[in-house]
Amino acid sequence: MGVVTSLGFSVSDFWDALLSCRSGISHITSFDTTAYRSQIAGEIKDFDPHAYLDPKITIRLDRFSQFALVAAAEAVQMSGVDFSKEVPGRCGAIVGSGIGGLIEIETQHKRLLERGPRRVSPLMIPKLMANAAAAQVSIVYGIRGPNSSTVTACASAANAIADAANIIRSDQADVMIAGGSEAAITPLSLAGFCAQKALSTRNDEPERASRPFDVDRDGFIIGEGAGIVVIEDLKHALKRRARIYAEFLGWGASADAYNVVAPDPKGIGAVLSMKNALHDAQLNVEDVDYINAHGTSTVLGDEMEAVAIRELFGEHTDNLPVVATVMTLDRNVIHPTANYETPDPRCNIDAVPNEAREAEVNTAMCNSFGFGGHNVTLVLGKFTG
Repeated sequence: MGVVTSLGFSVSDFWDALLSCRSGISHITSFDTTAYRSQIAGEIKDFDPHAYLDPKITIRLDRFSQFALVAAAEAVQMSGVDFSKEVPGRCGAIVGSGIGGLIEIETQHKRLLERGPRRVSPLMIPKLMANAAAAQVSIVYGIRGPNSSTVTACASAANAIADAANIIRSDQADVMIAGGSEAAITPLSLAGFCAQKALSTRNDEPERASRPFDVDRDGFIIGEGAGIVVIEDLKHALKRRARIYAEFLGWGASADAYNVVAPDPKGIGAVLSMKNALHDAQLNVEDVDYINAHGTSTVLGDEMEAVAIRELFGEHTDNLPVVATVMTLDRNVIHPTANYETPDPRCNIDAVPNEAREAEVNTAMCNSFGFGGHNVTLVLGKFTG
């Protein structure tokens, strides 16, 4: 596993911050937000790509691809995989991104207007395309197996992990690098989300703005970063005596077919995604110990997800803490939901408020729901050998 987040640039720092309920939300500093309704984000401060990557490479990368390569490096290091000893055609990469190189788009558009078309960079297209991160990962590690990018908004990374696992299941690869990366804290992006009135306006208290399932939630907060995992065929992992953090058991997906930005209040698509995941994993609802909810702190989205969970899991919902999934399985500790102060009766679930909880977690479900009505659910299990 590897991460680049506003909570830290390593899995250990990220996990410690989650357990301590520390927020990574702060005022945006990369541009002037005075005229914006929402002025806060999960912005990554003090990120110097040259500290992690060859300067000859960084100049060719948008920020989202830089994040992806740094997170991939940690994931590969943690996995112990030596790609120089692997068959290149049996290793691949899938890195999702909801928007791709938006920073590069805005930078070059400004240059076009100010200096004319002949001054637009020839690197613009290779930097902005959403599949750039996956391409760069394959180049860095010399892996020639299946390579692609998923674009399903907030579900992109989960889609990438599911696709990678299915490639291994179908014996097209032994090892896959998979996950997601995003860097879209830009003037245009923020303006667009503000125009939708989708973002929290709790600008005076940024660290308290994100409050999933709390009755006083008022919208989500945009963020940036990357999360990458190395997925491996079990026999291949055992042969090289790899440290296995979790086992991929199954996945499901669906479409709301309701609205591009608003969730179906009945949660029909979310229920179907979770049902499909359980079917693929050959599990029953009673087998699930924990759900990592999508929980983005939107009024409609959190309520819909809570309705869907209770619809599918029924009375078992009361036994399910709902709130990073692999580390929970590995450590038997559930990270808390920050700023959960006043329960919303419409979100009748155990959100593990404000304090981490020790629990025996053997099977976990992870929901990712994106604009467009894209729903993806992963089911992971503790590896018992």
